[in-house]
Amino acid sequence: MKILLQTILIILAVTTASAEQALEITHLTGDVYVYTTYHDYNHQPFPSNGMYVVTSEGVVMIDTPWDTTQFQPLLDSIYARHQQRVVLCIATHFHDDRSAGLNYYKQKGVRTFTSKQTYELCSAKENARAEFTFTDDTTFTVGNHTFSAYYPGEGHTKDNIVVWMNNEKILYGGCLVKSVDNDGLGNIADANIKAWTPTIKNVIRKFPHPKFIIPGHFSWMDTGALKHTLMLLRKYSKTLKRR
Repeated sequence: MKILLQTILIILAVTTASAEQALEITHLTGDVYVYTTYHDYNHQPFPSNGMYVVTSEGVVMIDTPWDTTQFQPLLDSIYARHQQRVVLCIATHFHDDRSAGLNYYKQKGVRTFTSKQTYELCSAKENARAEFTFTDDTTFTVGNHTFSAYYPGEGHTKDNIVVWMNNEKILYGGCLVKSVDNDGLGNIADANIKAWTPTIKNVIRKFPHPKFIIPGHFSWMDTGALKHTLMLLRKYSKTLKRR
């Protein structure tokens, strides 16, 4: 009986922990929020960051949840908090942790966007695809906020873009940028390691004084993320030379 009770308590603890980690929403500044969902990686919950902004004409979302069970809960949570609907979503590259929800949100009436390059890669991989595409660096204005999508070059993937909010000085780096919590480059299956360093330097030149930098995974509390990414790239290159 004692063993059975302990087993039940362990199951309840794991279930509760999983529920608590399903979706987290954190206020960043002003009308801007970071949301985090989790995906099983090596039998551990792995965090994935996205962002949304409450404008006077609806909510703009940058990237979709990685956890497919959180597509609707995120919409519901946003409406419950702000009494606003999501009207536009931009995905920053073709991997599932950025684009998995594009079809779902399109069906919900959200205007979904990616670069044309991302659209083509999603098509080739049979991943979810956006309804609309853009070919050049593009600025979106929704209500009282603007969002600049910028392609700095290849890095984590060949199609990765960043999103800049000029008034708030927020750089949404996605998976191109590594959190200071990262001790490695993570998934590099589709990476261009050689191009990644000049690409990060392009971002630094384009947006030299961000107040916030949001990486694709882990903490966004340190604006040293771009320099940290450069350090990780140097470290990785040295490892390759020693082989």
